Amino acid sequence: MDDEPRARIPSPAKRVSDPEIAENLETPGVDDERSRFVGAIDQAIDDPDPNSERVERGREHQAGWARTHHQNVYRGNFVHRYTAAHSVRADNSTGIDRTMKLPIIFSAIIAAAGTLRGQDGFRPITIAPEPGETHLRNIRQLTNGGENAEAYFSHDGRRLIFQSTRDGRTCDQQYVMNTDGSHVRRVSNGLGKTTCGYFMDGDRGIFYASSDALEKTCPPRPDASKGYVWRLDPFDIYTARPDGSHRKRLTHFGVYTAEGVLSPDGKKITFTSLKDGDLDIYVMNADGSGVTQLTHQIGYDGGPWWSPDGKQIVYRAYHPSTETELATYKDLLAQRLVRPNKMDLWIMNADGSNQRQITHLGAASFGPSWTPDGKRIIFASNHHTDPKLGNFDLFLINPDGSGLEQVTTAPTFDGFPMFSPDGKKLVWASNRHDANPHETNVFVADWVN
Repeated sequence: MDDEPRARIPSPAKRVSDPEIAENLETPGVDDERSRFVGAIDQAIDDPDPNSERVERGREHQAGWARTHHQNVYRGNFVHRYTAAHSVRADNSTGIDRTMKLPIIFSAIIAAAGTLRGQDGFRPITIAPEPGETHLRNIRQLTNGGENAEAYFSHDGRRLIFQSTRDGRTCDQQYVMNTDGSHVRRVSNGLGKTTCGYFMDGDRGIFYASSDALEKTCPPRPDASKGYVWRLDPFDIYTARPDGSHRKRLTHFGVYTAEGVLSPDGKKITFTSLKDGDLDIYVMNADGSGVTQLTHQIGYDGGPWWSPDGKQIVYRAYHPSTETELATYKDLLAQRLVRPNKMDLWIMNADGSNQRQITHLGAASFGPSWTPDGKRIIFASNHHTDPKLGNFDLFLINPDGSGLEQVTTAPTFDGFPMFSPDGKKLVWASNRHDANPHETNVFVADWVN
């Protein structure tokens, strides 16, 4: 739910081959900028009076994520348009010979696509690890400009789904890219605000949370006079194909419902919801049926993540311990706000039993996930520094709470870590190497045990 501005460093335009353009034209979920240009070329050559379908295809919808998550940035919020290009028509309405129209169209498209790639096609770069980051090697920055966070691996380890405020948006939309940073495409519909994307169905599908059923535009930022708080947007969970097509609403609660993660066997989704009046963790079947509440203690229970064997769930929680804290929590919750200043890690069995706290750091610890062997948990925390500095680092800890080890040392934000399925890479979001202060980007590194 964070709301930090981001800028981008101009990069040289990249020329694109005809086959690559053809692939983009045939694929749902292709970037709006490119789709709008294709529509304009088609219109100029074929139709002096564009029809409504073409006009609609060319209209840009502004929306996204006011970084649900900078609050996210802290999955502390913590937290499609179907643009298949339409076929090139070959008629003589313009007086241009049909044998010449296709080369003209593709020449124009190729030139424009190269320019568009230069605008939002940042080429990944390699940066050096900070002193003490002995677990990280060959760090690559995959994004640049806008807020980019919550990047999570596909099950085959070849792609990432992430949220971003790129293309001038003021709140997050969902994107998919290859793990080398190539072939970035938006897969949400451009309306409302989205968060917490994840692959499912053997990578044949995705799911994410979106507010567009109730809020078509980006929501206002929380009142600064209330201090650092997250807005609990009216998210519900949606499924779609990895290209954004065949979108389907999975939950219908109309209140904050997000932070979903798929079980290792692909049969269940655990998530956080306000559906019963408090922020609790639930589990449901992957088709949306069989919703079961797992946590019941008053306070913010969220950010659940399955262990690799599917037997346990790690999560972060804040449970008010005094009457004053409880009153403040309830007052903010009534305003659909939450203050994430204190959160510790907990573990429970997959059925909700045996809930126990494993950290007692007295700070904001969030975004836990597991190493692929299930022996350790990686998470972000600011317990080691002044919270006002915004410096979060990644840490490892054993499931019994022992063996706390710092992983990152950059003097800025590092969070939302996830290991690749084979354990050889780590992806996370960071403010390091930012072109503008507090800009958040996606990084991936080789993992060194």
